[in-house]
Amino acid sequence: MMCFAVACFATMNTFVKELRVQELPLVEIIWGRYFFHFLLVLLIFPRRIPTLLSGSDKGLQILRSVLVLSATACMFTALGFMPLADVIAITFIAPLLITALSVPFLGEHVGIRRWIAVFVGLVGMLVIVRPGGGLFEVAVILPIVVTMLHAAYQIVTRLISHRTDPITSVFYTAVVGAILMSAIVPFFWQTPSLIQWLMLLGAGFMGGLGHWAIILAYQRAEAPLVAPFAYTELIWATIFGLTFFGDFPDLWTFVGAGIIAASGIYILHRERVRRHARELGQV
Repeated sequence: MMCFAVACFATMNTFVKELRVQELPLVEIIWGRYFFHFLLVLLIFPRRIPTLLSGSDKGLQILRSVLVLSATACMFTALGFMPLADVIAITFIAPLLITALSVPFLGEHVGIRRWIAVFVGLVGMLVIVRPGGGLFEVAVILPIVVTMLHAAYQIVTRLISHRTDPITSVFYTAVVGAILMSAIVPFFWQTPSLIQWLMLLGAGFMGGLGHWAIILAYQRAEAPLVAPFAYTELIWATIFGLTFFGDFPDLWTFVGAGIIAASGIYILHRERVRRHARELGQV
């Protein structure tokens, strides 16, 4: 399910990048991604809609949804300037930032080995962007901002996860994005062609299916087992980037992505070890 989820996200990003190439307004693309995501939720959970807005965490849900929307805006902007695989590879540092932010915001303890893994992962990001040459340019800041927003969104998600139905979170993500972008998009509207409408529809549906598949994945297995499969998104991004845009990542992108992925997997391994130790009463 996680492999399917990231394949959906890679497909969504491919639609978005093509729409950016065709110069459809960015605001309109973001609107389509959330509007059709919202329609997908209505199709899947029509009877649950009245209950999805209930609960005591409306403020945090809205904050979480705004963070997701902001990350989407930065991501879609970056796709207009950078190869698909390079953008995806840089966003792999998100789990490392989540580990670092869990200390001040969640009060979690992070040992020296996990801090070293975070540092090594950040070195992997520098290998990809290569300040002073190679890929580095102003646009490369955008996927880094995406990872920061994504990490903040995950922290908020953890704060409410023990008392909130995951479907409610998916619904808020869709409805907040759809409402905010529907209020803005009339000022930027450019009537899409039939193909562009289909790509907007595809972007929204793929984004919605991806979020739903992630929920199913985490319902069936622990995070340390599921999360590493998210790194398979680079495979899809490379294939789609080469097939549709003629972009193929250079060696340093693969090296940096490998370092980041190894660091992330090690952190997940350490979390599993610590969880097992806590269950045995050793920590």
